[in-house]
Amino acid sequence: MKVDVFNMEGKKIKQVELSATVFEAPINVDLMHQAYIRQMANARLGTHDTKTRHEVAGGGRKPWKQKGTGRARQGSTRAAQWVGGGRIHTPHPRSYEQRMPLKMRRAALRSALSVKAAEAGIIVVDELKLAEPKTKLMSQALNRLVGESTALVVIPEKSAEYDGVVRSASNLDDAKVLLAGYLNIRDLLGYEKVILPLKALDVLTAHLG
Repeated sequence: MKVDVFNMEGKKIKQVELSATVFEAPINVDLMHQAYIRQMANARLGTHDTKTRHEVAGGGRKPWKQKGTGRARQGSTRAAQWVGGGRIHTPHPRSYEQRMPLKMRRAALRSALSVKAAEAGIIVVDELKLAEPKTKLMSQALNRLVGESTALVVIPEKSAEYDGVVRSASNLDDAKVLLAGYLNIRDLLGYEKVILPLKALDVLTAHLG
């Protein structure tokens, strides 16, 4: 598959061939769904907690004697049926972590990238450079490249060369900058277009191919 390569002005300068292994892989919807659910589950803190009858304050004395009152027997005012009592079958701290083999995670990424490529959602640029780190300049560049679509901007590495791009995009609601090594299924499916500099394209091809 060949795609056009643009500059930051939105002008086509050449073409590049995408790796068939990464961008024309078999599309497995179930695998992508599993990877997405795993990522969302692993992001949960699991710090929720409720108190049982043994943890709430008070209730140490039996409210009335066992027999002779005509009322139901009660052992504590902190049992679940009492106002202010403990809770039953409610959340307690736990881990929501789900495991998924590395090969499956990478296959899911290849599948998602293939979907983007098939829908013309991969935008390749020769390099990411701004005259100065300004949100307005970044917004104008993205508008020339993807129009009104949301964009995931993938950079090859964290370096001074891309600091201006990261800072300029930080205030844009419809764009996100992400390291190629941190590419994930949630961001791939969450943005309409993926902007790849040639260097980032090489990193992805080496990592997933």
